[in-house]
Amino acid sequence: MTTTPSAASTPPRARLATWPTPLEPAPRLAGALGLGPDDLWVKRDDLTGLGGGGNKIRKLEWTCGAALAKGATTLVTTGAPQSNHARLTAAAGARLGLRVVLVLAGKPGSSAAGNLALDGLLGATVVWAGDGAGLESRSREVVEELRRRGEVPELIPFGGSSALGARGYVECARELLGQAPDLTTVAVALGSGGTMAGLVAELGTSRVLGVHVGAVADPARTVSDLVAELSGAPCAPDALRLRLDQVGDGYSTLTEPVMSALTLAARTEGIVLDPIYTGRAMAGLVAAVQDGTITPGQRTVFLHTGGLPGLFGHAPTLARAEAGLLSPPDAPAHGPTQ
Repeated sequence: MTTTPSAASTPPRARLATWPTPLEPAPRLAGALGLGPDDLWVKRDDLTGLGGGGNKIRKLEWTCGAALAKGATTLVTTGAPQSNHARLTAAAGARLGLRVVLVLAGKPGSSAAGNLALDGLLGATVVWAGDGAGLESRSREVVEELRRRGEVPELIPFGGSSALGARGYVECARELLGQAPDLTTVAVALGSGGTMAGLVAELGTSRVLGVHVGAVADPARTVSDLVAELSGAPCAPDALRLRLDQVGDGYSTLTEPVMSALTLAARTEGIVLDPIYTGRAMAGLVAAVQDGTITPGQRTVFLHTGGLPGLFGHAPTLARAEAGLLSPPDAPAHGPTQ
């Protein structure tokens, strides 16, 4: 598959994080899943550094670079109240000296912790848009209001997911190939689509397993369109490796497979996931091993895209996690690594 244009046409980039992120073995988690001790590795894109870390920084380096080149004074973006992208846009704006306006679904008082608390700490202004269906139109209104006041706003797409932002995950794929050239599968949460699209553009469709989290209506088309725009080559939606079985009752809900995956990752490797993105991705990975989609003897990488602050803004997950204090740990899970 054709990848991104040559360096001669590379757009400007804002350096916001520390690269490369580590690739770490997860032998105890692998063993719990029935894989070999060298089969499962974790790409730690939760350790990107800025603003609590996470995958959106890779995209924001490109979208913010373009904004600075246009002389932007203000970044505007959209999301849910617990949006990791919104939080990291606020952090990027603080680092770059740009004002940030976040247009979020919901209303004042609908959320007060987790990512939203960090949005406030980082100095962002929140505009509440009510029903999430009105996010796009309200964001355009905010952009026009800012222009009338003499500011130069730049609208960063939902989730940072555009062909430009997806360049960050083309680079991540290249990092991975340097760290694990024999990788067979990269399992990743599929939210707004840009992260998976960048990986697919570099690694091809067969090596990327996306786990749909319920953030977009048509995940296959969303990713395939981004891949085609990014790479300049067609990408058939039905060629993508997708799991659609982890959404449950909707984007913000906690399912039993996700809670089980959160607990398993935490108690075998000390890795904390969130209930919306990485928890669903891990639940999808567990299901893929169970149904034989992922098999022992192959190098599988779980892409940890961050999202820890969102855990603290998700009351049902916190309640379940705290309930674990009342239950004895599973002794075998805490035994020595073989």
